[in-house]
Amino acid sequence: DRPVALVTGGSRGIGLGIARSIASCGHHVVINGRRGAEAVAEPMRSIEDAGGAHGVACHYVQGDIGDLDAHRRIVDSVRNRFGRLDVLVNNAGVAPSERADILRATPESFDRLVSINLRGPYFLTQRIARWMVDQRAEHPERRMSVVFVTSISATVVSTDRGDYCLTKAGLAMASSLWAARLGEFSIAVYEVRPGIIKTDMTSGVTEKYDRLFAEGVAVDRRWGAPEDVGRVVAALVRGDLPYATGQHIMVDGGLTLPRL
Repeated sequence: DRPVALVTGGSRGIGLGIARSIASCGHHVVINGRRGAEAVAEPMRSIEDAGGAHGVACHYVQGDIGDLDAHRRIVDSVRNRFGRLDVLVNNAGVAPSERADILRATPESFDRLVSINLRGPYFLTQRIARWMVDQRAEHPERRMSVVFVTSISATVVSTDRGDYCLTKAGLAMASSLWAARLGEFSIAVYEVRPGIIKTDMTSGVTEKYDRLFAEGVAVDRRWGAPEDVGRVVAALVRGDLPYATGQHIMVDGGLTLPRL
């Protein structure tokens, strides 16, 4: 009877912070990624440890979210292991391999980011939403939700990674679309927009953002942590915001707060 959550890209960075936080709520957690199972053994143990006395299990499914053929295998693995899925967290995403001014950006980079950051989550949500609708018919008492992890880049312009910004803006619209479509089935859909979070994705720009934080780029003058995002997602998954489907939550330390 324990609820089950799937966190794509859940073996590192923001995804791992989310997976641990959801496990602490007592959910079994399925994480997905492109690495082999042996490479994620330690993150899996940390997720189960976060579940504490709940007896939470962590299951790993290898697969590239940008590969639509992998979606069936991912969902079938969850179904075979747990027989249910209550939460989908669309977290997996990539940055450009090389930041490039939009005057010089390549279609190859654009296509890669659209495939992984936008097309993949959109159609994975479609597949899982169909299963959730079927589950809702049999188990109307269950709480089900979908969370899209986007970025402040959905609205904050970075001209050296335009493809990334476009995919996050598109994913923000996907969140709104799915919220509207799944409302009749009482499946809540939320969007979480992290700001500058300290992960391996941002490790190459540490010096830049250290300086910006010192200069006050955000109201809270520190890097965000994966757990900051994880605790917000966990609150949504628990149902702490029961009348807020379709909303986006900023987790950016006040970076996007209009100030004079």
